[in-house]
Amino acid sequence: MEKEPITIQGLEKIKKELDDLKKIKRPKVVQAIAEARGHGDLKENAEYHAAKEEQAKIEGRVIEINDLIARANVIDVTKLEKKDKVIFGSTVSVIDLESEEKKTYKIVGKDEADLSKNYIFFKSPIGKALIGKSKKDLVTVTTPSGEKNFEIIDIKYI
Repeated sequence: MEKEPITIQGLEKIKKELDDLKKIKRPKVVQAIAEARGHGDLKENAEYHAAKEEQAKIEGRVIEINDLIARANVIDVTKLEKKDKVIFGSTVSVIDLESEEKKTYKIVGKDEADLSKNYIFFKSPIGKALIGKSKKDLVTVTTPSGEKNFEIIDIKYI
């Protein structure tokens, strides 16, 4: 069983999601199934089939989260020995050498990745390119839209 790296914040987030699934969404869908059963013939009961499908999604996600928690390798970046390199959990500020645009990314696990918050998966093209690099290093990332060149301007362990 391969360990899955996750930040402390990421672990808390998935534990909250698990709690929500078990205590709120699961009982609601069970109620919806019971109501739909009361409407008679199950073969042509769209409400019943939709509720059963939702139940399958919820149960699948519960299993997925439990598996992730069991395999979690929680990394507290604030307690690691820093060597001024980009590591899992670090926050990296880069400047796009073409557009001069400054961006800040946090390197996280799969379930934490959220591009709208600039949380990037450590195995993504940008994540892979940044890991192990130092401040002032130049980084080339191959993306679907072509190559991007960045310079690392800051690394934080927060």
